[in-house]
Amino acid sequence: MSRERTKPATPRRNTLPLHVIASVVGLFMVIPVVYALLGGFKDNSELSGNPFGLPESWITANYTDVLGSGSFWLQVWNSTFIAVITTVLTVALAALAGFVFARFAFRGRELFFTLFTAGLMFPFAVAILPIFVLLRTFGLLDNPLGVILTQAAFGLPLTIIILRGFFRSIPGEIEEAATIDGCTPFGFFWRILLPMARPAIATVSVLAVVGSWNNFMLPLVVFSEESSWTLPLGIQQFQGQYASDTARILAYLILAMVPALGFYAIAERHLVGGLTAGATKG
Repeated sequence: MSRERTKPATPRRNTLPLHVIASVVGLFMVIPVVYALLGGFKDNSELSGNPFGLPESWITANYTDVLGSGSFWLQVWNSTFIAVITTVLTVALAALAGFVFARFAFRGRELFFTLFTAGLMFPFAVAILPIFVLLRTFGLLDNPLGVILTQAAFGLPLTIIILRGFFRSIPGEIEEAATIDGCTPFGFFWRILLPMARPAIATVSVLAVVGSWNNFMLPLVVFSEESSWTLPLGIQQFQGQYASDTARILAYLILAMVPALGFYAIAERHLVGGLTAGATKG
């Protein structure tokens, strides 16, 4: 007689509470965006009388007026320029530092790495006064470099932590084989390690772009000329100029959010994959 093989029973996990929590959190995030999106298609009287319902006449003038404004597109350009340069600078410096911390053994390595990670404990608001004095000393006020360099400095700790963890997960045998083939340490970093680290680089790039795009306090401190304003500063100015026109303000908010949301939606799978890649390799 042959014994019937039984598959080991797999424990059932009750995922209903997790789904409920995720749904509630999702609603808290989506409802304000939907409210602002629909509110931009209403006039102020309808927004007051029917704040949560669908628009009756779907007024598009609020959106078209913003899109037809030259200042809006100038702010989009300023935000894009600062975000791109900040991301390139942050990722390039963090990749080199993460490579050294991950693949080289030298005295004081962990101490230096701890100093970098200590930067996570100091929020930007705490250092706002010294940063302002430092930027004024070097003549970087009303200069995009004042925002770019400061954002890159504050973005380095988290970026180095993520990239170092990924670089350490790469098997040492790959580096040994590259060395036998005559590859220098920098050649191994440039030709082999960086292509393998695309998920992690995509992750830190997304974080840097979104963080720079949404930064309000630093551009507020650095820029006084309207021609240098980014979108968060433009939203504040627009809200003060059209304080009584709530529908137009909502339209401006939605249009200011679209580029960052679009970029995040495209890169979302890379963000999740990069955050987990270092834990699943090696």
